[in-house]
Amino acid sequence: MRTGSLWARLLDVEETVVERVRFDVVEGDGVLIARVRPSRRQRDRCGKCGIRRGRYDNGEGPRLWRALDLGTTPTYLEAAAPRVNCPEHGVIVAAVPWARHGARFTRAFEDQTAWLTTHSSKSTVAQLMRVVWRSVGGIVTRVVAEAELLVDRFAGLRRIGIDEISYRKGHKYLIVVVDHTRGQLLWAKEGRDEKTLSLFFEKLGKRRCARIELVSADAASWIPNVVKQHCPNAKLCLDPFHVVSWATDALDEVRREVWNEARRSGDTALAKELKDARFALWKNPENRTETQDARLASVAEINEPLFRAYLLKEQLREVFQLKGEAGKQLLHRWLQWARRCRIPSFVKLAKTITYRLIDVQATLEHGLSNGLVESTNTKIRLLMRLAFGFHSPEPLISLALLALGGLCPELPGRFR
Repeated sequence: MRTGSLWARLLDVEETVVERVRFDVVEGDGVLIARVRPSRRQRDRCGKCGIRRGRYDNGEGPRLWRALDLGTTPTYLEAAAPRVNCPEHGVIVAAVPWARHGARFTRAFEDQTAWLTTHSSKSTVAQLMRVVWRSVGGIVTRVVAEAELLVDRFAGLRRIGIDEISYRKGHKYLIVVVDHTRGQLLWAKEGRDEKTLSLFFEKLGKRRCARIELVSADAASWIPNVVKQHCPNAKLCLDPFHVVSWATDALDEVRREVWNEARRSGDTALAKELKDARFALWKNPENRTETQDARLASVAEINEPLFRAYLLKEQLREVFQLKGEAGKQLLHRWLQWARRCRIPSFVKLAKTITYRLIDVQATLEHGLSNGLVESTNTKIRLLMRLAFGFHSPEPLISLALLALGGLCPELPGRFR
């Protein structure tokens, strides 16, 4: 094997001619510097579109790109950085085959850094790759941007879930969209309104929007209008957890009213009994302790309206456990009961569910919930700890797509 080919293999570069290798000092450390140039067919190509263009000038002289260490020795590639004149992108630095446009690291270095970011801690990445953490945000963004061009993640999209997540104090939110079929994060964007969500459907395109069949979401008011506008054939499924949480809130409102009445009347024993019973009322039957079962039985004896509110909450939960036609029939009976129960908070809840009845019935028919989206949000919250040093949401979004969107690259030198 020729020496140049051997060095190209060791440096993990393609379409690259290694002219010579030397040892030098960079920032006080002994390093290995390989002088390289693109192969003949890779010269003078636009850094963005990759099309061969006329050379404009020789740029500002040679540049260094950080490569993967050879053993324990930091390694750099050194090459000229001429500029070309592209009709579409103007005067721009020519592309190089060993690095992405705008990067000061080689492709292999960025791929390994991105892989490590999703599999290890922040300090591990920084120490192993000898790179400051703020540089990782740019690396992840470039890796994800290139991967999205190579993979059509929106192909065959039929069922999606939409939710929002707070990523920073001060009411800073991200809209998150997941693919229920593949179980992957599809898209995320800073914001929490109709305009921001519309950007996703605009990116998806009219033809693919028309193929969306089911959309799961919580009760956020800004979601239904956008879904109806862009996805005329889609059914919106209201997340069961949020519907049941409405009933839990209505139940707790009843409990507080009864508790306050007992306190105002001076019945401290009853007030204490009702206060101690709140967890027994909130918990699902299978999760209650024996003590909580006893307190619930006591509530049934001392306050019939509160126990009736508890039964209403439990029956609504059973609606979503049954699903299908049986769930729809039980929901119809539950609405009749809630409307005439003479408990204001549940009468109001019955009106709310009636207003969203089509969405609730779609949930019962198709069994789709926002559980996958909530799970994705939990993982994004863990990634936020990694993204603490990033100063904008874009690197966090790229990190989430890298880890949860199926865009993580293979380690250099490994193949599937």
